[in-house]
Amino acid sequence: MKHIVVFTGAGISAESGLKTFRGSDGLWEGYRVEDVATPEAWKRDPERVQHFYNVRRKAVLEAKPNAAHLALVALEDKYRVTIVTQNIDDLHERAGSSRVLHLHGLITKAQSDINPSLTYTIAGSEIRMGECCELGSQLRPHVVWFGEPVPAMGTAIGICRQADIFIVVGTSLQVYPAAGLLDEIPVRAAKYFIDPQASTLSRLSDVTCVDDKATVAVPILVEKLMA
Repeated sequence: MKHIVVFTGAGISAESGLKTFRGSDGLWEGYRVEDVATPEAWKRDPERVQHFYNVRRKAVLEAKPNAAHLALVALEDKYRVTIVTQNIDDLHERAGSSRVLHLHGLITKAQSDINPSLTYTIAGSEIRMGECCELGSQLRPHVVWFGEPVPAMGTAIGICRQADIFIVVGTSLQVYPAAGLLDEIPVRAAKYFIDPQASTLSRLSDVTCVDDKATVAVPILVEKLMA
């Protein structure tokens, strides 16, 4: 059974109503990224950071998987499919995908402030100040912030090296270290890049670029691969 690796970014979730991480003005829903997505921001004003992610988490829980998420699930009838995502939402899982690796964490979980390996599923949409892990430390969002290591990178590299078909959906391919995964794709692998600006952004060789949004292009590609 051939192995399809799908690498997804904010573009696929944007079509479910979730805002992309960094807008054209350098802000994330009115916030400077440096004020809500760094370890320094957490140390400086943990209540502000906690509130920001509580609001984001509520939006994630209210969002629904779209046609692109659902189409990728259908590939599992014919292929081994692994999704490597930069997104912190759980839309791939809720759509029904069975193998999903989150590079940057999962917003529906909390983690210990002092030991990131201690993670907990959140009941509802909020982590409250004063809620602590088993070590007595404050719980924070299970999200990899700028300046923090990406623990899942080693696993992601191994997955990408096994790809027979590699599909990129909804990412600018500009954020490192995640963008470095492109260097791990086997030369022999068939490659597809779906994004409204795919032809402009692509730095892959021998790639089929589809300059369209995910909800339009992914179902078409899936139908082609399933034929």
